[in-house]
Amino acid sequence: MSEQNKILLVDDEEINRNLLKNLCQKMGYQCLTAANGREALAAASSLDPDLIVMDVLMPEMDGFEATRILKNDPATAHIPVIIVTAASSREERLKGIASGANDFIIKPFDWQELSLRIKNSLSVKEYHDFLKDYSRTLEQQVQERTVKLEKALSQRDQAFDKIKDGYIDTIFRLTLAAEYKDGHTGNHIRRTSHYAKALALELGLDKEFVDTIYYAMPMHDIGKVGIPDAILLKPGPLTSEEWTVMKGHTTIGGRILTGSQSKILELAQQIALTHHERWDGSGYPQQLAGEQIPLAGRIASVVDQYDAIRSRRTYKSGMDHRQTLNILTEGDYRSHPGHFDPGIIEVFRKRHLAFEEIYKTHAEPEEIE
Repeated sequence: MSEQNKILLVDDEEINRNLLKNLCQKMGYQCLTAANGREALAAASSLDPDLIVMDVLMPEMDGFEATRILKNDPATAHIPVIIVTAASSREERLKGIASGANDFIIKPFDWQELSLRIKNSLSVKEYHDFLKDYSRTLEQQVQERTVKLEKALSQRDQAFDKIKDGYIDTIFRLTLAAEYKDGHTGNHIRRTSHYAKALALELGLDKEFVDTIYYAMPMHDIGKVGIPDAILLKPGPLTSEEWTVMKGHTTIGGRILTGSQSKILELAQQIALTHHERWDGSGYPQQLAGEQIPLAGRIASVVDQYDAIRSRRTYKSGMDHRQTLNILTEGDYRSHPGHFDPGIIEVFRKRHLAFEEIYKTHAEPEEIE
């Protein structure tokens, strides 16, 4: 991280503030301090720190309340907050998540762990800032639809029962930008989650995997943020050179999502990297075959192909459910059953009506037959 990064350290104990300040300054960060939640709100509003390290038990206003106010204010909602607490109970963590905290660290903490958590939070902040700056260069129509899309996903985020870590919101905003560059919509994102969940349930996978793939699936094309618009938005066929560049979105997505300790992001990384691999080894980027492809990637392959065939794009018309079912199970020039895990295709064949219902439920008005 650059030495320009500013960290606001909030603790009512001066000795704790000084300890954190010394540690963070040794890591090359500029440090600001506050003695309670109210001071933290004022400092965050006027000084615009890149990260806030927030103690919980403080007079006047505790860390949970201060975090809740920060996250509900559009001017400060983008600032990551790491909660520092001596409690490690499930209830305390849920309370922190409910307040909008992005991460936790338990006292007494190890300085190496603190260093890693600070670096991870600042990395997410950098992605957020990059996307915010990039969005200003898009055409007005794109800006308007992005706002609409973010609003829709904000409503969806509220349905997560506040049990997922604070990285989800930032990552989903990154996902939205990647999907929208390709002309996709919030409904496309919703559909891919529901398709993946339906397949995972029918395969008899455990609840943790079902929930994780539901949240991870929308990030499958996150690597498209690195594909030039001239290629990504080209209305006609791609040249072989352009297609080589386009296929690189899998490895770009894998790099963006790699290295996280979050199970959601770990699974999203697998999906982003392998959702274009094929059961017969004809896919990309690594030409994996059979069970060399992670299960999440094999599920994502069917999900992505179904929605791609059904969806209308600037360069093609959409197809109805029956046509899509025949293409995936019988094959044509676009697709072949040998591309997919036979067990997953059989489950898809059994559950295909659920796919049709999901598509209809989450379709744009112009996509409904």
